[in-house]
Amino acid sequence: MHRANQIVSGVLALLESEIREGVSTLELDKIAETFCRDHHALPAFKGYKGYPASLCASVNEEVVHGIPSHKKILRNGDIISLDFGALLDGFYGDAAITVGVGDVDPKTSLLLQVTHTSLLKGIEQVMVGNRISDISRAIQSYAEGKGFSVVRQFVGHGIGARLHEPPEVPNYVQRQASPRMIEGMVLAIEPMINLGAAKVKILHDQWTVVTADRKPSAHFEHSVAVTCSGPLILSERASLL
Repeated sequence: MHRANQIVSGVLALLESEIREGVSTLELDKIAETFCRDHHALPAFKGYKGYPASLCASVNEEVVHGIPSHKKILRNGDIISLDFGALLDGFYGDAAITVGVGDVDPKTSLLLQVTHTSLLKGIEQVMVGNRISDISRAIQSYAEGKGFSVVRQFVGHGIGARLHEPPEVPNYVQRQASPRMIEGMVLAIEPMINLGAAKVKILHDQWTVVTADRKPSAHFEHSVAVTCSGPLILSERASLL
């Protein structure tokens, strides 16, 4: 899984270097798929439940699952969430980043910083014996403490021989008791944080999720292993491929 996630991190690093005004999200999709296949892995999202692309490219108010298109051209001041998965030798990797295009306004820049930090706060809670809700509480308390809202309809998940496995990893605290973490679990932790209200809706393409108030949203994700010595971030960039 570390090898699969290193391919994912390599894709995201390459895509980040390609983000600029005038680039289409379809171009980014092609770059991501080529890198993945060149490293002997399969793009995990392509064809998954009918998803038509390799990359989820979500711009501005798009929260997740934005479908790449030649018509969707990045502009100065945009933000774009880049979510990618890879399948290598029967195991999955999954991670996401959100990147600004050119000059991003201060409130939106803060949104990106807070979302990334909320991910790190959640990862700090990954340890044997802790509950999934400890991750959720750390993310929610930090993001809401900074004045932002947490998406509730979409959550993180376990990952391994399947792209989505139990347990779910919400970014907010639920009422029911959550499972305890055990050594060997791998969790895809992925806060989705909105500048405005938490409510989202799905567009007519049945994939693209947008904020109901059309304010910007940010998304960061790592695949993290539960070990006896604490969290091991499998999708953290560790080496050049």
